[in-house]
Amino acid sequence: MKSLEELRIVREEAIKATALRMPQAGVEPLYKRNILCCGGTGCTASGSMNIADLFEKKLAENGLENEVKVIRTGCFGLCQKGPICAIYPDEIFYCHLAIDDVDTIINEHILNDRVVTELQMSDIDPETGAEIKDIDKIKFYENQMRIALRNCGKINPEDIREYIAMDGYQALGKALTTMSPQEVIDEMKASGLRGRGGAGFSTGLKWQFEKNSPGDEKYVICNADEGDPGAFMDRSILEGDPHAIIEGMAIMAYAVGAHYGYVYVRAEYPIAVRRLQIAIEQARENGLLGKNIFNSGFDFDMEIRLGAGAFVCGEETALIKSIEGKRGMPTPKPPFPAVSGVWGKPTSINNVETLANVAQIIGKGANWYSGIGTEKSKGTKVFALGGKIRNTGLVEIPMGMTLREIIYEIGGGCPDGKKFKAVQTGGPSGGCLTEKELDTPIDYDNLVAAGSMMGSGGMIVLDEDNCMVDVAKFYMEFICDESCGKCSPCRIGTKRLHEMLTKICKGEGTMEMLDEMEDLCKEIKDTALCGLGQTAPNPIQSTLAHFRDEYIAHIVDKKCPAHVCKALLTYSIDPDKCRKCSLCARNCPVGCISGTPGKEAYKINASACIKCGSCMSSCRFGAVVRQ
Repeated sequence: MKSLEELRIVREEAIKATALRMPQAGVEPLYKRNILCCGGTGCTASGSMNIADLFEKKLAENGLENEVKVIRTGCFGLCQKGPICAIYPDEIFYCHLAIDDVDTIINEHILNDRVVTELQMSDIDPETGAEIKDIDKIKFYENQMRIALRNCGKINPEDIREYIAMDGYQALGKALTTMSPQEVIDEMKASGLRGRGGAGFSTGLKWQFEKNSPGDEKYVICNADEGDPGAFMDRSILEGDPHAIIEGMAIMAYAVGAHYGYVYVRAEYPIAVRRLQIAIEQARENGLLGKNIFNSGFDFDMEIRLGAGAFVCGEETALIKSIEGKRGMPTPKPPFPAVSGVWGKPTSINNVETLANVAQIIGKGANWYSGIGTEKSKGTKVFALGGKIRNTGLVEIPMGMTLREIIYEIGGGCPDGKKFKAVQTGGPSGGCLTEKELDTPIDYDNLVAAGSMMGSGGMIVLDEDNCMVDVAKFYMEFICDESCGKCSPCRIGTKRLHEMLTKICKGEGTMEMLDEMEDLCKEIKDTALCGLGQTAPNPIQSTLAHFRDEYIAHIVDKKCPAHVCKALLTYSIDPDKCRKCSLCARNCPVGCISGTPGKEAYKINASACIKCGSCMSSCRFGAVVRQ
């Protein structure tokens, strides 16, 4: 493909393959039906590829292989419902599929045009109680606006033609043939796109810095080292739409004057790595990477560099050291990477989600993008919604939507009637927000003002059964494990914080520790070398601010209000409820429960109890009490 005209011809032919999913006037689709099977990591782990294979086998047995096409896509987003498949043009989504369901769908839906209602994804209208079958009106999808995730779950990520059918590489052609590098940067500045990796720095301004840096050799990097617990936004984009990252990187390279790029992705993402490698090879074969792209005189190529899973390598200077084959440790700034980055050359680094927006902005214009979101935070943001929430998965919402809308309208609230307690945003670098902040419009500045941060997009919902001291300890343990150890505030300070939290969770804390932790948090923030250490105290500071009473209960009352901290739990048996069945005693692994079957109520020897909870889980009559 050496010209935009060749790209147009390929696109027109490729549209036929996607016409059922994205109807085009006057286009005759290649197949009567498409069966889209989710090939994201979550559904794949649940056996979705085995389901896809069986669909193909059964279609062939029925002579339908030329009428119905099975397509393995990226993540649909609604991970709670997996494995998922969608049938087009019917727009019927089936969820929680098992191997045995394939025959049913083939026989009923494909052969006899009867929807298998018991497998169909649906929702309940909260106002009328009516069942919602229209996928676009299901609450999880209705309030989303998908830009970065626009192709995930709709195209085959291993077929470049499907990406081209969705206007893929049109923006790159536009930039190379009709815009100067400075015009591209100006368009990015006008769009208001800010880095989605956590810092929220202006993307266009970052590119401008590198363009203005002297030097004939420059580089661009995609940061796909997604390390926050519970975050899987970047992984899903790479798995479902890898060409969007290639196109975004090529546009960035053109704008800043670079001719080579790296995608730094953790090796724990094997599906993402494989699909990205396939996409790079396809782009090269079609002249979209390499020499003289679109006859513009612009050369650009790229490669994948695998990370070993070090959280600190998400920090840009540590990432650069890792690419160079050195130990991933941060370096002081300045100089910033735009001046001296990989191999000492000017370098721009953007994360996956940021780059997934680039082609859309160049293609549709800065005014379109800047019309979405809030005054200071433009566009949309992808969140990985997890924890104590009904609808776990990926959501993409316009900036300015409130936490309440995400948690209750999209996420469906906490399951089992549990009360919402807090939401952790920004992963280990973020903080916990409570019910008081639920009506906060989500953008970079509002979340920081509320005591948390956007981060890369992790959003963990906590309910009444979560202990907030234990949550802070979990994140601090993670930070201690992931600290590179280069600077003392992070290496030593976070260790001392974790030790104090551990003592508090064991009932060995003192009230003085709370003041000590607050002072140490401030010192670490002010003196740590990189963002990892500077934000490490956030979970402690936010939980102390909002849930200080839980810390006091652990210290003064020696009780964990949420019944999570094992050292502070006690188990006893209510003699009035005990049926003298001996089930609890038979399941006790240390034999600390005594009694006589049928005659005497059972008792727990507290000094011998290891607090495993087996007695409570085995008792059918609610006689075991945990305090």
